[in-house]
Amino acid sequence: MDELAPGSAGEPEAPRRIGRGVFLGTVVGGLSSLWWGKAVWGPVSHALSGVEAAIPLVPTKGWRIYTVAATMPVFEPHSWRLNIGGLVEQPQALSYDELRALPQVSQVSTFHCVTGWTVNGVHWRGVRFKDLLAQAKPLPGAHALQFVSAEKPYIDYLTLEQAMLPDAMLAWEMDGKPLLQEHGAPVRVVIPDMYGYKNVKWVEEINLVPKPGNGYWELLGYDRDAWVGRSNGYYS
Repeated sequence: MDELAPGSAGEPEAPRRIGRGVFLGTVVGGLSSLWWGKAVWGPVSHALSGVEAAIPLVPTKGWRIYTVAATMPVFEPHSWRLNIGGLVEQPQALSYDELRALPQVSQVSTFHCVTGWTVNGVHWRGVRFKDLLAQAKPLPGAHALQFVSAEKPYIDYLTLEQAMLPDAMLAWEMDGKPLLQEHGAPVRVVIPDMYGYKNVKWVEEINLVPKPGNGYWELLGYDRDAWVGRSNGYYS
């Protein structure tokens, strides 16, 4: 999961959201290292009624990194594969080198977290979904993509139409360097028109499915279509 602990101070109360005030209070109450200890995180975990809570790292360069698991996935370049399956004619198992051999594109865009903070001018490099899926050949019944993260149990969905937006991609570089572990190495979804929780990190599997379902945070009450400024209580 990326840069997310949904909800922010001053927003209307919503089901199961974690506000920034809770995070700041937790930090003041006992942050002693990059990771928050279980004792410190307890009140927030309890607020999620037993669901695994997002655990943040100290902010760096404008980013606030979170994970819903106890540890972040580790990227092993020689054994890693991106599996593309579901409603396709030709399932794929792409190595890291094979993925990077696909047509590459780059862009500069702004990253928006649903808690209200942004990072401007992020340089991404990766592949557009139309090129990524070309060899798999989606079947007529495929209308959405399911993204499965190596960070269990994180999944999320985009409609095929959303994935084909001109600035949506699967990225392997950020700001001129391969993705760092905390930013989703080796690959992550980038869709600037949607809030961070749709930008799935540590992607290891993409399944073509008939329709989108509810991802990790949607099951906790967040909007399935996370349009920046037009969802989750934000209306500009």
